[in-house]
Amino acid sequence: MAEYGQGVGQATGVAGGSGGGSMDAGSAVVGFFTDVADQVAALPPEGMILLVVVIFAGLVFLKRAF
Repeated sequence: MAEYGQGVGQATGVAGGSGGGSMDAGSAVVGFFTDVADQVAALPPEGMILLVVVIFAGLVFLKRAF
């Protein structure tokens, strides 16, 4: 990847050091919610209606259970 200007970025993650491969937890959480939002947005209308019905039924069930 050095020919694309990534030589330093690749070397620092591989060549040692304790912090080379660490991941930001906040970034991971935001990425998770972004992926969920993208998946929901990509559902067809029938899927969205079913999702709303399932969530509503779950809330009614929880209200009656507790």
